[in-house]
Amino acid sequence: MKNKATSLIIAAIAIYAAFIIYKLMKPFTYFSYAEFDSPDLPGSGEEFMNKEFIQKLDKIREDVGFPLKINSGVRTKFWNQKVGGVKNSAHTKGLAADIATPNGKGQKEIVAAALKQGINRFGFGTNFIHLDVDTEKRPNVTWGYGNSVPSFSEIKQWV
Repeated sequence: MKNKATSLIIAAIAIYAAFIIYKLMKPFTYFSYAEFDSPDLPGSGEEFMNKEFIQKLDKIREDVGFPLKINSGVRTKFWNQKVGGVKNSAHTKGLAADIATPNGKGQKEIVAAALKQGINRFGFGTNFIHLDVDTEKRPNVTWGYGNSVPSFSEIKQWV
């Protein structure tokens, strides 16, 4: 009986240790690096995405309470050109993500949560929202992709 109890305790400790190791190895709660890969370069999310930026996205996901699908994370220069990205795109630096928002659904919630994380650059598409933390670019700005968009002053009211 004593050996069985000792075995159960050891097994429980081993399971708990494995869980802790798993949590330490998985740097994000809701995302994997692969979600941020450039389509032409597997592994590029882990190699080139800014980890602190993904941690902010993790907190945004927690705050909004619904899944976030990454349409575009890091991009190679080739892929950026292929999709019509700007020459000095924050995507090529691992400092941007486009998040799917079908028919604009969820954009206000995502922006409000992003503002709380210190993100201050927003591109509004019909079916996605672009967030970036590129400090080499003008802060506190919004833009659209052929659609009308709220000003930065307006979105600050969403928080």
